[in-house]
Amino acid sequence: MSPPASFNSALGPCIFTLLAFAPSCCFAEEQQSAFQSAWDVAELWKNDDGDYVNLSGRLQQDAAWFDADQGEFEDLLWRRFRFGFKSQFYGATFTLEADFNLNDSLSESYNRLTDANIAWTLGTGATIKVLKQSAGFTLDGKTSSKKLLTPQRNNLTNNLWFTAEYFSGLSIGNSFAEHWTYYAGIFSSDPENEIGFTKAGYFSFLELGRTFSANDWMDNGEVRLDYVYNKEDDNAGTRDFGHITSLNSHFHKGQWGLRTDLAFGSGYFEQPDVFGLVVMPFYDHNEIVQTVMRYTYINSDGDNGVRLGRYENRIEGDRGDEYHELFAGVNFFLNEHKFKIHVGAQYAMMDDDANDGGEYQGWGITSALRVYW
Repeated sequence: MSPPASFNSALGPCIFTLLAFAPSCCFAEEQQSAFQSAWDVAELWKNDDGDYVNLSGRLQQDAAWFDADQGEFEDLLWRRFRFGFKSQFYGATFTLEADFNLNDSLSESYNRLTDANIAWTLGTGATIKVLKQSAGFTLDGKTSSKKLLTPQRNNLTNNLWFTAEYFSGLSIGNSFAEHWTYYAGIFSSDPENEIGFTKAGYFSFLELGRTFSANDWMDNGEVRLDYVYNKEDDNAGTRDFGHITSLNSHFHKGQWGLRTDLAFGSGYFEQPDVFGLVVMPFYDHNEIVQTVMRYTYINSDGDNGVRLGRYENRIEGDRGDEYHELFAGVNFFLNEHKFKIHVGAQYAMMDDDANDGGEYQGWGITSALRVYW
């Protein structure tokens, strides 16, 4: 079955943008530079001491069409719009950014604060950050939506990571012993849209990373172990997992790259334990064009433990117990990650041993425009 005309019209804005800017790969250096210099408008002020005030934000649009045995979904929507400021004074970095829903009326567009924090880098090299910030773990949970290689995060991350993402707390990170890094944090699981510490419990995490320099096998790479402890709380804005472990990695060799994730979550309340695997190879054809493939497997130790992905879930909202996905896509980087377009297709299936509505089998196409400053 081919996508309906309404999806073709939804896909149009992204394709038009691609056609409009794709010739930049053939531009002379000065023309390419002129396009990239448009991002300079975000630099509002700076001085010789390194202090600055910059605009920050991101604008993301999706055109999605999914067709499954259980139904169809299609839409053209603003995926994210965030706007704010980032500044540095006297060695401290201040970030304030809010999330808005451009699909609603202007008067109802404000969603929440995302980043609202202060960070300091100590003489030892450690960076401390306080108040509301991204609490990232797992392969794609640690990756900003600005720099994903696919339109959406993989569904293993979607199941285990805390998709609210921004929580109030304290974090610290640094490198040590030449090739090792650590990152640790403790956060309130309060679902407050602004800064909040009182309505729920807490969660903490520790990340230990090992970087690799060039050798016969790779140009560079990193293996990272994430562990999360999440206190049970009915009011928490987190997933219902008490312990989460993720062993994730990324490697580069020439034009080839590989990212992986092997993760497990110990559920509480009605949530069964979940484990899964993600394997995502990619190939950089040149500075502009990149192709990506991904396989995702998720298994639940009990009925109804696995959620479907973002747009699959619009067709079938119930849960199952085993999930498989194959994704293939192409990315166009017109100004690295600051201006890019994703086009991808995926096939997914989910079993439902309980036979209570979670079975799914279908495929989908997503075109996505991603801009940040």
